[in-house]
Amino acid sequence: MGALCLAGCSGAQAAPESTFVLLDGSKQTTADLKGKVTLVNFWATSCVTCVAEMPKIIATHNKYKTRGYDTLAVAMSYDPPSYVVNYAETRQLPFKVAIDNTGANARAWGDVQLTPTTFLVNKRGQIVKQFVGEPDFAALHQLIEKLLAET
Repeated sequence: MGALCLAGCSGAQAAPESTFVLLDGSKQTTADLKGKVTLVNFWATSCVTCVAEMPKIIATHNKYKTRGYDTLAVAMSYDPPSYVVNYAETRQLPFKVAIDNTGANARAWGDVQLTPTTFLVNKRGQIVKQFVGEPDFAALHQLIEKLLAET
């Protein structure tokens, strides 16, 4: 992605510019993530690990949401939208869910093919960490605490 690295750059790369279409039809862009620590999770209803980790993603969201933390779950293009809507409603997902109909979001974020693939984005809109597979949630929580403490 070759982003320019200005002074004070710690190897974190800017999150790719993309527009996410949420289940309610509204749109959110990468720029909207700035100012919060955001977990961007690429997942699918057909992915066993994704479904298994979702309660932990929900718990993490609920633990930090009042402190400037947000979650964006991006369903893969091959996931039928009706399945995604049904899953989000039956599990009462407390965060934004987007459907990547065209696969453009997955391509923009480094050609995501494996699910779950999760990115942690800092308040400045930079990707701090990428997890393929279920994250170590204890380590993830430590990193979130550190990022929330940044101004």
